[in-house]
Amino acid sequence: MARINIILPAMGEGVIEATVNKWLVESGAFVREEDPIVEVATDKVDSEVPSPAEGIIVEIIAKEGSVPKVGDVIAILENNREYRPGEPEKVEKEIEKVRNTVEALKKEKTEIDEVTREMKSRTPSGKFISPLVRSIAVREGISYSELDNLTGTGMDGRITKEDISKLIEEKSQAAEEARKSIKLQEIKPSAAKSGRVTTSQGDEIIEMGRVRKLIAEHMVMSKRTSPHITSFIDADVTKLVLWRNSIKDKFLAKEGQKLTLTPIFIDATARALNEYPMINISVDGSNIIRRKNINIGMATALPDGNLIVPVIRNADEKSLTGIAKAVNDLAGRARSNNLKPEEITGGTFTVTNFGTYNNLAGTPIINQPQAAILGTGAIRKTPSVIETSEGDVIAIRHIMILSLSYDHRVIDGALAGKFLNKVKEILEDYKPDLL
Repeated sequence: MARINIILPAMGEGVIEATVNKWLVESGAFVREEDPIVEVATDKVDSEVPSPAEGIIVEIIAKEGSVPKVGDVIAILENNREYRPGEPEKVEKEIEKVRNTVEALKKEKTEIDEVTREMKSRTPSGKFISPLVRSIAVREGISYSELDNLTGTGMDGRITKEDISKLIEEKSQAAEEARKSIKLQEIKPSAAKSGRVTTSQGDEIIEMGRVRKLIAEHMVMSKRTSPHITSFIDADVTKLVLWRNSIKDKFLAKEGQKLTLTPIFIDATARALNEYPMINISVDGSNIIRRKNINIGMATALPDGNLIVPVIRNADEKSLTGIAKAVNDLAGRARSNNLKPEEITGGTFTVTNFGTYNNLAGTPIINQPQAAILGTGAIRKTPSVIETSEGDVIAIRHIMILSLSYDHRVIDGALAGKFLNKVKEILEDYKPDLL
């Protein structure tokens, strides 16, 4: 009785391993030559491995869920067949051929790794990108955002070589159509531009600057990456407004700094993040990163209409005076274009003040890779119902709306609501750290 090693065969260009999905036979089962015996999956395709001969499966070596390499023995088969002279040598030659193929694939993989070592293995939304797909993307100039929008046909939605090849072909066709369209426009300037915004006489076309393009790409990427939810709450900040009005002149005289509302909002936010650290997080694929430091970015409008977000590091460790000095310094240097690169990176949470322009509220877009952003609205005098020991009364109060946009993949409404309510409580009964 002869024993035959069933090996994982070569599965295509660039593939050196496969995942065993499901065995179609059990140990002890009789199989015929070419009967499918196991389902395997690679980053390109799912397929079945046939039996190389007739016989009985006496041992299954590669268990379901394991990842054997091409050429590895995955099972052992026994049969009663008598081999002719020279046939065992022929089998050995076939095995050697597979080994040579494996070595060639390993060499190819090494070359691919060298090309793609600087590329991340996942898109912003978490899609896995194999080394082969990455190398093609590098060679063809395919961006991460394009890969993120690509629907993979492989296992678990993985992007295969065929998927990216189809994308390249579609881009090539689109480019050719665009060239034809341009030529047509040269011949007929008034012709309608298919798929593009039409213009009328007197319209002004303004090309986006570099910074605006970056902002646009970042905003679109954020909306594609995170399912945005926005919650709202109003806060009675009457005591806060009266306290600030009473101290701002003294603060300016003593510290040489203006005490605006922004440092107070940042201080309150830092305290709330200390109590609810699962808001101060980022998402990396299927992992949640809980940030140790509380680094709060403040969205700052620039004179040219663009936006920048300087970061106040370790905001929870600073007094209100320290935060105020940092806010004034960063905002001033942001508007004069004198910020350092490290001063606009590393944020873990962002605050944006809609009230600066007398807006009541807004639904801010998350500043990736953060998971939430707080919007603060304008403070307005509003008639409000106040509970007193003698009953409810209507009084004029200073009311503002707080809005929190958050990544619903990892932050649920209950946690977001608790955090937002905590910020409200801190502002309504604001007691600053030592000035």
